[in-house]
Amino acid sequence: MPGLSASHRLRIGRYAEQNRIYLLTANTLKREPVFKDCTLGRLVVHQFMQAQKEGFADTLAWVVMPDHFHWLIQLQRGSLAQLMCQTKSLSTRAINRAIGRTGSLWQQSFHDRALRKDEDLVKLARYVVANPLRAGLVEKLGDYPLWDAIWV
Repeated sequence: MPGLSASHRLRIGRYAEQNRIYLLTANTLKREPVFKDCTLGRLVVHQFMQAQKEGFADTLAWVVMPDHFHWLIQLQRGSLAQLMCQTKSLSTRAINRAIGRTGSLWQQSFHDRALRKDEDLVKLARYVVANPLRAGLVEKLGDYPLWDAIWV
């Protein structure tokens, strides 16, 4: 669609359904490898846990890569846009405070994929958490500190 920004095109037709499982992906601004520092990545993970604690989403699997994250969730309440806005906003504040920086941390948009009921969730979770292996960051998954899945 001519004239529409990439982030606006991503929102067209976006529909969030309660109890549906989604794979969410967000990239850092300019794909800056902020989370090479694992302590900063843990601040993002803290927001995943807060979202679950507050009843917005059940976390099934996640990985925080140096410049993006993948988060497999089951949406419980609210919308995907609200969940991602809150997660990205709160993690930005925490990270900026931790390292004395200001400004945006994340690209404006995010990617979501609704899963079909018949998709193999364990297989998808393995794919998500194996991201550091495919990227060549580690030789064994256990060597990478920023991932988890409920099936492990």
